[in-house]
Amino acid sequence: MSAAYKIIGSELSPYSVKVRSYFRFKGLAHIWLTRAGDAAGDFERHARLPLVPLVITPGGEGIQDSTPIIDRLERDHPDPSIHPDDPIAAFVSVLIEEFGDEWGNKWMFHYRWARDVDRASGAGRIALSMNPAMDEAAWAALTAQVRERMVSRVWFVGSSEANAPFIESGFRSAIAQLDAHLAARPYLFGARPAYADFALWGQLYEAWTDPTPGALIEARAPNLLTWIHRMLFPAAAGEFEPWASLEPTLGPFLRDQVGAVFLPWSVANAAALAAGQDQFTVRLADHDWTQKPQKYHARSLQALRHRHSAARRPELDRVLRSAGCLDGLAN
Repeated sequence: MSAAYKIIGSELSPYSVKVRSYFRFKGLAHIWLTRAGDAAGDFERHARLPLVPLVITPGGEGIQDSTPIIDRLERDHPDPSIHPDDPIAAFVSVLIEEFGDEWGNKWMFHYRWARDVDRASGAGRIALSMNPAMDEAAWAALTAQVRERMVSRVWFVGSSEANAPFIESGFRSAIAQLDAHLAARPYLFGARPAYADFALWGQLYEAWTDPTPGALIEARAPNLLTWIHRMLFPAAAGEFEPWASLEPTLGPFLRDQVGAVFLPWSVANAAALAAGQDQFTVRLADHDWTQKPQKYHARSLQALRHRHSAARRPELDRVLRSAGCLDGLAN
């Protein structure tokens, strides 16, 4: 029996690097593998879904889906904690974690496949990760296949000609807000990484590796860029801050990105699925957003609502109400 965990993932997957960053912070012995080569057999034996990351425990148990992986390991290895002691900060961290996984992925996926320069970069790197030993001709053919397949799937995250300007303006606004917030602290919630850091970072790290969003981050958000680098090997340099000291700069992000955009979209998505609709439109800020509903997110919204019910208290709900988040969390 190996004493190390195995992480079967991909450098091009925001959820894989999210989990790897968590392992590095916790100091958990692990081996980073891809599905190519020797890890293929392990993946076939342990994966329930054809998705990475897959974590195989030293005892031979397979765990999938980045958030359940981290939740499980946090129960098994609670120190150093990734959850702030302050109950308001702790729940806001949970809320931004969900935002990172679900709406941050829209930024990343849209930018990776919206323009020729980013498509070429993303498809070429994915193809190489699938078969590092192939020759130039094989790489070019596989790159073309990856590009065709992924460009045809952008609808899944709501990327479209109509939604593109809204996605991109939201990204530019968000990186500016995060840059201002990170000017005063190394991580989102203070001097150590929180639950939210890992999820949001996974998406922004991947965006940074792509030409167009990477150039935006490097040109406009130096503090965010430093955080992206820091989160490759995160370490605690102190304690979490209370919400009162975080709110002046993290509050605008919570209001404008989560309360005004993400949660209204989440509620409309869940309602469309419940009604059996194959497409829905919802007003997000000043934009009419249309897309096919996402099945997985309706389940994760319900899990988020359960977490809110467990954490609910008057002072938390005052913060959530002022940020426009409370109604979307109602069961």
